[in-house]
Amino acid sequence: MATPQTLDRTLAALADPTRRAILQRLSSGEARVTEVARPFSMSLNAVSKHILVLERAKLVRRRRVGRDHFLSYRPEPLDAAAKWMAETRNFWAGRLDALEQLLRDEDAAKP
Repeated sequence: MATPQTLDRTLAALADPTRRAILQRLSSGEARVTEVARPFSMSLNAVSKHILVLERAKLVRRRRVGRDHFLSYRPEPLDAAAKWMAETRNFWAGRLDALEQLLRDEDAAKP
């Protein structure tokens, strides 16, 4: 189960289109930071800040080999967020169904 802090970090990381694009790229396999940064029209430093947000959310793992930094995608935080969303949707769907039934019963009881 995702803690509130973990969920907050995951959702905040996913809120930015650049970070989502980075995750999309990494979903096809490990890549050097410079390879990840190449398609973006921003400085390497700016992309590195996005990567840091993803690392703090534990959506990305960094591996160093000499001077090279390799990034890989970690699906666990996203899986936990998806599970939380599904559970929350099911909870509220059940509550709304119960409310609908209550309202129907009240309408049926009216003379």
